Amino acid sequence: MLVDTHTHLNFPDYDKDLTQVISRATAEGIDYLIEVGTDVASSKRSIELAQEYPFIYASVGIHPHDATSSTEKDWQEIKTLAQGQKVVAIGETGLDYHYNYSTKEDQQRLFERHIKLALELELPIIIHNREATEDCLGMLKRFSDRPLKGAFHCFSGSKETAEECLSMGFYISFAGPVTFPKSHRLREVVKSVPVERLLLETDSPFLAPQSRRGKRNEPAYLRYVLPVFAQLYGLSEEDIARITTFNAMRLFGIGGNGNDNQNSRVAYKIRNSLYLNITNRCPNSCSFCPREESPYVKGHYLGLDPDEEPSSQEVIKAIEEMGDVKAYKEVVFCGYGEPTERLDVIKTVAKHLREKGAKKIRLNTNGQGDLINGRPISRELGGLIDSVYISLNSANSEEYKALCSPKYGDRAHSALIDFARTAKETLPDVTLSVVNVPGLDVRACEQIARELGVGFKIREYNDLG
Repeated sequence: MLVDTHTHLNFPDYDKDLTQVISRATAEGIDYLIEVGTDVASSKRSIELAQEYPFIYASVGIHPHDATSSTEKDWQEIKTLAQGQKVVAIGETGLDYHYNYSTKEDQQRLFERHIKLALELELPIIIHNREATEDCLGMLKRFSDRPLKGAFHCFSGSKETAEECLSMGFYISFAGPVTFPKSHRLREVVKSVPVERLLLETDSPFLAPQSRRGKRNEPAYLRYVLPVFAQLYGLSEEDIARITTFNAMRLFGIGGNGNDNQNSRVAYKIRNSLYLNITNRCPNSCSFCPREESPYVKGHYLGLDPDEEPSSQEVIKAIEEMGDVKAYKEVVFCGYGEPTERLDVIKTVAKHLREKGAKKIRLNTNGQGDLINGRPISRELGGLIDSVYISLNSANSEEYKALCSPKYGDRAHSALIDFARTAKETLPDVTLSVVNVPGLDVRACEQIARELGVGFKIREYNDLG
């Protein structure tokens, strides 16, 4: 499943073979298209295509190139069109100081009207920004106290600009240029964008990917960018497709608003690892954990109420539905809670995985298992768990309490240290991990791991899975 979040099939380039272009897109697994208007005529055509094809949605607007030549009548028509069925965004709008086909003043006035219309209709805005970053961001910041949402399309700016866009809550979309051999800087920018805020687009008919460069672009070619993003994020192409599809669904409110897969995932795949989600309960409430904000990880829905927690047999069934466990690099007890809240399930399922020949079984934990279960538990995991990753997250108890708000208070940090120490005696591989949050003394945390004789890993801030 893929979503092309920015196409112009309403352009004359497709007059002779539009039906075939759309057929090729669906054949390549493009499940949804956002058809973007750039003036009144193309906006109307976008709506017509959306009405004709169930999987096409429309965005309406006037491109900054036409800011000076557009009339008040044009704008009133856009406002009317924006209220139509299957219109899911406002734009393409923004600022373009490269060609300056319209004056800067006219572009800014029109951009502001688009912003206000998007806010009025509670729709996302699709932003075009070319050589106008300071003014573009400046105008958006004037509305920072309003719930403005949207995407910067065909992003070509710097890391610093990307960070500013992300800080304002926008998604960032990339197109074919990310595949160009000389686009090293752009690929570095991509790596700075959390995958949870990433969108894919073709910008058809423009900017075909490298393997089709020089040809008319079309939505079917979106697949050609997947290998690049998979490599940059260290994920599989399947992961990139699933995550960006979910992102597009949430932003544009299409395909069930990103909630069409509300069945809680007990077993789910990321890269070539199989993850097991057995509880959402956790004795910590870490400031960096997005668990309270969203029940999704890498496009997988992981919400579990306490009365929905799967039994051992239900977990085993979910594993079997994911295929042969020997095909996975590892099986990980992780999910969206603290797995040791359900120690008996871990032991039963791990035994099953052993019998089925799983290559490696890993436990991700906050190290509070001894406190949760009222007894030391590491010996019970011997022979079942190959590797344990323990979230250290701070060098001392006071910092830990400030960062993680542990249910067990002063005892929490020392308990996880004790768990790491005893786990090292029982399990083949023990690693302490920290999330690289601002202000964390990483060296002090690494020193604790060194003194315990266990591994150490730094995890990126706000990156789950």
